[in-house]
Amino acid sequence: MNKISDYIRSKKTDKKFPAFRSGDTIRVGVSIKEGGKERVQDFEGLVVRIKKGPQASFTVRKVAFGVGVERTFPFDCPSVQRIELLKEGKVRRSRLYYMRDRTGKGTRIEEKGKGLNNNEDGQDVEAAENEEVEVTEKKEATSHAQAVSS
Repeated sequence: MNKISDYIRSKKTDKKFPAFRSGDTIRVGVSIKEGGKERVQDFEGLVVRIKKGPQASFTVRKVAFGVGVERTFPFDCPSVQRIELLKEGKVRRSRLYYMRDRTGKGTRIEEKGKGLNNNEDGQDVEAAENEEVEVTEKKEATSHAQAVSS
């Protein structure tokens, strides 16, 4: 048994991937061998689940030509070259199997840090407007004070 576990540990790769969770949109670069050539093909989609433990893996789902495609990647798989985090999704579950039944706009997931009143930077729009108003009021007050003193 020790020989088997030692062999598995020796084959594991020590790649550094970004931290991602269920609901995030990621792009996985997978090396593919065709004939004598090897290339990296991207698989971009939603992280449906992350399985932890000695055989840790994650499942990514995308819709290609109207057909849902799910692919499970082990974390220590040598064919996984890179993982890019594209968007962080705001979800309340760790397993997003309900996304299989959704179509169209129902498949959208709210991006983390962006709400109804948030801009692209994740700041509250009303708070940003209030800051601008306060800055302009201060400028007006200082310009008025300078005009009075001169």
